[in-house]
Amino acid sequence: MAALSAWFWNEKFWLPHNVTWADLADRAPGVEYPKARHLLAVLPLAAAMFAVRMLFERFVASPCARSFHIHPNVVQRAQPNAVLEKVFLSLTKNPDARRLDGLSKQLDWEVRKVQRWFRQRRNQDKPSTHVKFCESMWRLTFYACIFTYGFQFLWQTPWMWDTRHCWYGYPHQVLTPPLYNYYMTELAFYWSLMFSQFIDIRRKDFLAMLVHHLATVLLISFSYANNMVRAGTLVMCLHDASDILLEAAKLANYAKYRRLCDLLFIVFGLTFLVTRLIIFPMRILNSSMFESWLIVGPFPSWWLFNVLLLVLQALHLIWFYLIAGIAVQGVLKGKLGNDVRSDVESSSEDESATAGDQSRTKMTMHVQKMKSINGSHWILLLICHMRQSTPFQ
Repeated sequence: MAALSAWFWNEKFWLPHNVTWADLADRAPGVEYPKARHLLAVLPLAAAMFAVRMLFERFVASPCARSFHIHPNVVQRAQPNAVLEKVFLSLTKNPDARRLDGLSKQLDWEVRKVQRWFRQRRNQDKPSTHVKFCESMWRLTFYACIFTYGFQFLWQTPWMWDTRHCWYGYPHQVLTPPLYNYYMTELAFYWSLMFSQFIDIRRKDFLAMLVHHLATVLLISFSYANNMVRAGTLVMCLHDASDILLEAAKLANYAKYRRLCDLLFIVFGLTFLVTRLIIFPMRILNSSMFESWLIVGPFPSWWLFNVLLLVLQALHLIWFYLIAGIAVQGVLKGKLGNDVRSDVESSSEDESATAGDQSRTKMTMHVQKMKSINGSHWILLLICHMRQSTPFQ
């Protein structure tokens, strides 16, 4: 294990030339540098944050949801049937007409009864609007608190106003308590999301979100270990600003305040445009690529992080295209669509979709693509589009 650890944390890869891990040892009283072992402290913090979330959703978010007349749904469970369950789990959750007809003959059921069974079975795995409201309220609360803390902290730092301070003296940059608290809290939040995925109702994007959370955890951890935390704090704060508005728009949507939802979504889109398509490339990318080149010079992990930041910027462009499309359709149709992952299907729905149903389905597919913005960081780079090719796979 010692040999594997030494190979993985090769200072020739992670640190600038002529700098070793020994150089980052604390050499004076009160001087502290980021170290990989600090990351172990985040696990109990993540467990505590997960416990806080459970209490928050039960005693704060749930009563708030009921005040908006959003109550937990009692979903009718499909009757046990081994044949249909096998088809549902191993073949398809939405059988076509041919398969429905075959199952109808095999079970001696009416086709509509088979349709109803699959509808009820799908609904068993879908969280209700009440559950989604509680989740979004927790995320909104976290993002608002961490953004406020991060912004107040960064307001007093020199690199907030002059990004060259992200690289002056790098990597010999002292770790302050507020900086440590900010980074560890963000990291603990994503660890807690990983914990919760295994007890929450399973959604169809489970694997994609698990990869996303794992990638975020790994990349926050690696940026901390090689002390790129100053640039990291800027980008985390920048991204949290729009995440607050997205969660607020979702809450308004669940509460059926359509006009407020539309307004918040438009403000979210404008904030996304300013923070991720203007400030991010002009300040963050410019600093990480050009200012750091002049002040520190390139080294292997420098290339890695800058390539990933460029990929993130490309994703920003794709996401904004989707957001703009949703906003335009929302203005034209009067609503922004629903959460395709978890809406409960009506018991009276017709399994053959009409042209209007197909249009709404297309809209909600765009919403689902946009949802990957949730909680995005500068290290959101391993989200589905790239998880097959990154070095942290």
